[in-house]
Amino acid sequence: MTDNRRVRVRFAPSPTGPLHIGGVRTALYNYLFAKHFGGDFILRIEDTDSGRYVPGAEEYIFQSLEWCGIKIDEGINEGGPHAPYRQSERRDIYLKYALELVENGNAYYAFDTPEELNALRAEAEKQGKTFAYGPATREGLCNSLTLSEDEVKQRIDRGDVWVIRFKMPENENVEMEDIIRGHMVVNTNTLDDKVLYKSVDRLPTYHLANIVDDHLMEISHVIRGEEWVPSLPLHFLLYRAFGWSDTQPQFAHLPLLLKPVGQGKLSKRDGDKFGFPVFPLEWHSPDGEVSMGYREQGYFPEAFINMLALLGWNPGTDQEIFNMEQLIDSFSLERVSKSGARFSPDKAKWFNAQYMKTRDDAELGAILKGLLKEKGIETTLERASKAVSLIKERATFPSELLPLTLYMFQAPASYDEKSVGKSWKEDDVKNLLLLREQLAACSEIIPEETEQAVHQWIMDNGLSMGRLMNSLRLAVIGISQGPSIFAICGFIGKEETLRRIDYAVANIK
Repeated sequence: MTDNRRVRVRFAPSPTGPLHIGGVRTALYNYLFAKHFGGDFILRIEDTDSGRYVPGAEEYIFQSLEWCGIKIDEGINEGGPHAPYRQSERRDIYLKYALELVENGNAYYAFDTPEELNALRAEAEKQGKTFAYGPATREGLCNSLTLSEDEVKQRIDRGDVWVIRFKMPENENVEMEDIIRGHMVVNTNTLDDKVLYKSVDRLPTYHLANIVDDHLMEISHVIRGEEWVPSLPLHFLLYRAFGWSDTQPQFAHLPLLLKPVGQGKLSKRDGDKFGFPVFPLEWHSPDGEVSMGYREQGYFPEAFINMLALLGWNPGTDQEIFNMEQLIDSFSLERVSKSGARFSPDKAKWFNAQYMKTRDDAELGAILKGLLKEKGIETTLERASKAVSLIKERATFPSELLPLTLYMFQAPASYDEKSVGKSWKEDDVKNLLLLREQLAACSEIIPEETEQAVHQWIMDNGLSMGRLMNSLRLAVIGISQGPSIFAICGFIGKEETLRRIDYAVANIK
């Protein structure tokens, strides 16, 4: 898995829009891998594609990783020995390496115009073929392989637009190892001569900048998405062309996140269609469009990360709930699947519900106290926390705390019609009034003691436990579901319980 070098990984997103949860998972796996081996997690912003840059996207990446608890060791804000960590600020570095490849015969200048190349593509399409700039075609095109050295120099000196292309070897099998996918072989005759550098904006393409930066930043492992597998042969050949094969990183290509239903990669359209977020935080696009975020939907970052970690990786056990330290201890790339991982909105909610159950009552109580205040109901943190303790196992999101507890602070103004039909017949009301006498005789309602006494009284009198408890619940909270009715009565107190019974008897028809 690792050699003797220090483990150094990088997450290198492009600021071309909001960070998708697939990107967050890539960052997470890099982080878990680095921390498992005591290594470094580096954030590098790859913004050389200036035409696709989206304002606000870079800051969104920072905020998303911070919310997820993914801590950056080296990056734009953190600094580090290999700064700068924004590729546009490293632009002066790359031309030197592109020219080095030209000088050693592994790359060449190409002067073909976009119009000329488009014409060649169109002509190939007419013949049912696909045009590729590579070993089969480059000798007949306008480049430094076909032009004289003097003509190449003249074109450059007079300001002709040029690119530097990698010179793909002819008919060579490139053999590669991937930690997740194993041994792979690709013949170079299936590959084209990729552009590495463009004179028009004096910027490298992804392939050159990526290889150079990974080398200079001493990256030991490249853990990235499956969509980059087709680029792997070129990257292996670039490391060889530079003479860096001995220090090139090990590669691991992660499986895709798949849509909940049907075939294909999870996308924003799936989220819009089925009503779930595909971004960690709410995103406001420059044109005013707002996209849902897990944070704003009420997900805990720990639940979000736990859910993502298990989309493509398994620990080899039945354990599903992991905190970050447990993930770090357990994580290995050997247990990452080759096949795509299907995203489940319901499973995401399940994870959040598990974390809701273990959340501190006072933390959730503070949230509930604020929600009650918005409705004009004042209470203490102690009472809000107590209310939360009774219902948090039934909640998935903090926003549900108010509807699940409102009846503890405010008597019901209406009653569930279906429950009335089932639990409010003449005998039900008569028996409820008998129960009221038993409750009135208590000095106070102590949930467990009162429940035992009432149950014994019901058995002694041959009454129906289920029907009577349903009638009591309907009278006290207005609905047929909720936590222990005696816990609720204990919370609101004896006098309020009796008052609600009396009101229900007088008003439910």
